[in-house]
Amino acid sequence: MLTRIDHVGIACHDLEATAEFYRRVYGLEVAHEEVNEEQGVREAMLRVGGTADGHWACVQLLQPLTDDSPVAKFLQRNGEGVHHVAFGTADVAATAETVGQRGVRVLDPEPRHGTAGSRITFLHPKDCGGVLTELVEAADDSAAKSEKTL
Repeated sequence: MLTRIDHVGIACHDLEATAEFYRRVYGLEVAHEEVNEEQGVREAMLRVGGTADGHWACVQLLQPLTDDSPVAKFLQRNGEGVHHVAFGTADVAATAETVGQRGVRVLDPEPRHGTAGSRITFLHPKDCGGVLTELVEAADDSAAKSEKTL
């Protein structure tokens, strides 16, 4: 059902400064950056390493676009730090349905737009040991495997 750890989401106030920290300290470079208006974030994906199936594991930096976005509210409550853990799956809708049948609340009734055209959904942290969990289906699984791109 789950194929990999896709990324770990980090909430931050300043995307450039946080990306510079990861570059300077760990040698990670921004591989993809975009604005997701639907989720109210500006985000950057920093590649950490590849998995056996050819996908990249990443650190995702999230900077809120507005003071009332979910990530802004997270920052107000918790400060900067780990926001969520994301797992890859070949079929986000089917995986969400399966975990829902196992008693986990799925926060998005239908998968929505994620980074680089992926389809995503979130699982309620109270049902996942206190961890906000994201399920990610890559936009083009075959391209992601063969080209090792986001």
